[in-house]
Amino acid sequence: MKGAKIVGWGSGLPKKVVTNFDLEKLFETSDDWIFQRTGIKERRVVDPDLGENAVSLGAEAALKAIESSSKYNDKQINVEDIDLIICATATGDYLFPSTACLIQAKIGAVNATAFDLSAACSGFIFALNSAYNYIKVGQYKNVLVVGVDIMSRFTDWSDRRTAILFGDGAGACLLTQCDDDAFKSFFIKSKGDVECSLNVPNTGGKYPLSQEQITEKQAMVYMDGQAVYQFAVKAVPEALENACAQAGVEPQDIDWFIPHQANMRIIQSAAKRFKIPLEKFICNIDHFGNTSAASIPIAMDEALALGTIKFNPSKRQKLALVGFGAGLTWGASVLEF
Repeated sequence: MKGAKIVGWGSGLPKKVVTNFDLEKLFETSDDWIFQRTGIKERRVVDPDLGENAVSLGAEAALKAIESSSKYNDKQINVEDIDLIICATATGDYLFPSTACLIQAKIGAVNATAFDLSAACSGFIFALNSAYNYIKVGQYKNVLVVGVDIMSRFTDWSDRRTAILFGDGAGACLLTQCDDDAFKSFFIKSKGDVECSLNVPNTGGKYPLSQEQITEKQAMVYMDGQAVYQFAVKAVPEALENACAQAGVEPQDIDWFIPHQANMRIIQSAAKRFKIPLEKFICNIDHFGNTSAASIPIAMDEALALGTIKFNPSKRQKLALVGFGAGLTWGASVLEF
């Protein structure tokens, strides 16, 4: 059995910024109302005129993760060294082919196998778990995990319950085989949500949607906000407690928590539950909103770029990644970086 470690992080973000003040022009709301309930000030939205989509953002994040491997590893890993790409997404540019295959082609990863994984906002944790297991059994050595979602494609911009929440973006990390395993635990779980409290229906329509479909609201994101919130405030502590227990550490021993960026109140609830300073939770929801499967790697990549998290190969820090989403799905991982 082999071990694995993360040796690269990257992100890809649209140029266009949509602020809360911009949303005030679309429906009855205010910057204060949105921020107090979500912690969000602005979010990024793709601009088709700039050629931005799931593949372009995912490829950008992937290349940055590969390029950064020289900073976090004893040798540079190149694109041709990648032998597996797993893309976590629920909003790819096509129903098929997979977003992972299109990213593979765009970055020139000619030696890689590629496939998509769908677990909504938990997708990055689920994909990371799969990548780790492929390396652990020796099937692949260098695995690229990409989380990308273009939620604006399915956002009803007249519905203040959902339009205020979501943003577009991509994040990626690169795993490589090693003898000193950096991953200490994984906990992932699902519970079939027969009520579909958070969903986007597949109507078979073309994407992007026609004006007629937008008017009829056939394929827009629907969320029962109260049901999702009640699920999340229980799921996050459960995932963290189980992942920490499997790793043999207490939550208080974790150096940094990188949670899914869905709602600031959910993050605050977890910090309060474990009596851990909020400063130990990496939060960037204020300027990116909820980017679904991309939120955890985007947050980690930004934390490294800003120097909030500092890489020290001689003293690895304990990280806890935790996510939750439609399905219902939730999970966490404890690792060293």
